[in-house]
Amino acid sequence: MKIDDSIFKAYDIRGIYPDQLNQETAYAVGLGLATLLKPSNAVVGRDMRTSSDELSTAVINGLTDGGAHVTDIGLISTDGLYFAVGHYSFDCGIMVTASHNPSQYNGMKICERNAVPLSGDGKLAEIKNIIINDKFEKAPQKGEVVSKDIIDDYIDHVFSFIDILKIKPFKIAIDAGNGMAGMIIPRVFEKLPCELIPMFFELDGTFPNHPASPIEEENVADLKDKIKEVGADLGAAFDGDADRVFLIDENCKTLGGDMVTALVAKALLTKNPGSSILYNLICSKAVDELVTEMGGKAIKTMVGHALIKPLMKEHNAIFGGEHSGHFYFRDNWFADSGLIALLVCLELISEANQPLSEQVAIFDKYVRSGEINSEVKNISFKLAELEKYFGDGKIDRLDGLTVEFDDWWFNVRPSNTEPLLRLNVEADNPELLKDVTNKVLSIVRR
Repeated sequence: MKIDDSIFKAYDIRGIYPDQLNQETAYAVGLGLATLLKPSNAVVGRDMRTSSDELSTAVINGLTDGGAHVTDIGLISTDGLYFAVGHYSFDCGIMVTASHNPSQYNGMKICERNAVPLSGDGKLAEIKNIIINDKFEKAPQKGEVVSKDIIDDYIDHVFSFIDILKIKPFKIAIDAGNGMAGMIIPRVFEKLPCELIPMFFELDGTFPNHPASPIEEENVADLKDKIKEVGADLGAAFDGDADRVFLIDENCKTLGGDMVTALVAKALLTKNPGSSILYNLICSKAVDELVTEMGGKAIKTMVGHALIKPLMKEHNAIFGGEHSGHFYFRDNWFADSGLIALLVCLELISEANQPLSEQVAIFDKYVRSGEINSEVKNISFKLAELEKYFGDGKIDRLDGLTVEFDDWWFNVRPSNTEPLLRLNVEADNPELLKDVTNKVLSIVRR
């Protein structure tokens, strides 16, 4: 079957609808997954994008033609789909979503038993090859389809991570970005003593207010205005499929994913002393310092959820965090959940009886550049050039190149999909940060 195989990415399937990804492609993915895994049962969920309903139907038809019995859980967040796979012991699950991408996109996130993700260099590639080579295997008997509402069970699960009675009556502004958080969050906050200030909770796959990608500062501008307007204690912004969250403190400062990682790590280590915590290598060194100071084991990883989850299992890590707003929990089948991270942070600041900004200030002593992208023709040459120039620093090649000195460090790593080098710098003060960033970029871009 002829398809645009560029839709198969490192961690998911994603493309423009209907040019790259349509009902025929979705059916092929469903049948290809059934051919590869031979699941007896599968679960399918979808987000609110305008094309998600029909793509979900096509995926289900592919799975059932392959002999799988399918449970359709309908509109759900991606972490809700992961929960369903783990909690109900499905053989595999497909979430129809393009996450934070613009409205013309759609895609699929696929996992197998215990919410283990399929990756582009593993079983996703095998599905692609089955489709391209027409190696489908239809079953002699078509599988059946049933519908199930899992939201009550899912909410009970996320509350198992905290003591609801400890949560104080915060005023919280939440921006759902017209994504799936708009459906889930009201059901969660019914059980909390907090005052919820909802923003853009209407499910709308055209994203009429702003892109559902809160990692970009311009997309949380409305939320910051609302925090200021109503005097909220904090704000939270979710991406389109609601598996990632970004927190904003009472002073309208956005917390990086690494700061939220440190907050969650602090809360979990208080309850589970000595546990292992994973963090990716472009998180602030404040994460490592906090975990170590609390007696935990800090483990640095490469970037990417398909890499982090197996490592968490290997180390039996209680938690893992990424700068990108993905937060993984051992007791959530090692899957990520922005909602669980938010609840854990609410419990932490409730018990500390301090504003969010003061909790972060305890361990955040550094300044960061954020991710800076540069188009580079010969990436390996540039990495070698940087390593030679900064050769008197501590060199780490875990993911791209990391060079560390006493009062600053930087990482440059290649993009998975584009001819880009991604730079992150952290330093002890703003002047040093500016100097180091300019020095590294002068080499990268010359």
